Amino acid sequence: MLYAVLCYNTEDVTSAWTKEQDDKVMRDLTAVQRKYVEAGKLGPVARLLPTTAATTLRHRPGETVVIDGPFAETKEQLLGFYLIDCASLDEALEFARELSAANPAAGSYEIRPLSLYKPGELAP
Repeated sequence: MLYAVLCYNTEDVTSAWTKEQDDKVMRDLTAVQRKYVEAGKLGPVARLLPTTAATTLRHRPGETVVIDGPFAETKEQLLGFYLIDCASLDEALEFARELSAANPAAGSYEIRPLSLYKPGELAP
């Protein structure tokens, strides 16, 4: 089963890291990823730029509006995601626990099963 592991944290915290702190976190996360890559379980990984770089398109019947950034009043922002192929939710949770242990900032990881749709193919 494919799972999306969505990484949330407070941008104010992570953007305040020095280059050295950020590099260390990325090295530690890469170490966690390595065993999943070697097992052929880890798919794409994306680190999102800050929400200040985002644009949102909102559609309502008869109206489409484009605004800067996301429009959400949350304490945590989506900072990135992993796609991982796991035999069970427990395995996906273990991956998220390892990521959490490698990350010094308090945050959260949402684990969500997903269906993969490929362009040009009918949905299952």
